[in-house]
Amino acid sequence: MENKIEEMPIDVKALEDFLLYIKFQNGEEKIYDMKEMLKFDYYKNLRNKENFKTVKVFGITLKWNTGKDIAPEKIYFNSIPISEFNSEIKEMK
Repeated sequence: MENKIEEMPIDVKALEDFLLYIKFQNGEEKIYDMKEMLKFDYYKNLRNKENFKTVKVFGITLKWNTGKDIAPEKIYFNSIPISEFNSEIKEMK
């Protein structure tokens, strides 16, 4: 079965512990954990909290002021529905 992006992100917030809150066009709210991605050199500038907090919705995906983005299928298929997320959700300060 082919993964096809059905829903586009409409809102994103940077959360503590390098998590992202993402709301999709269909109303789904999910949490995406960026910690594994931050291990790659491509995302090393996002290890800085000030850079990480600049995340914005950009078309079908998310983009940071550093110019880095993330594959839209990752944010949709590898995120956890907010109702199943068992940790406290706090916006990054």
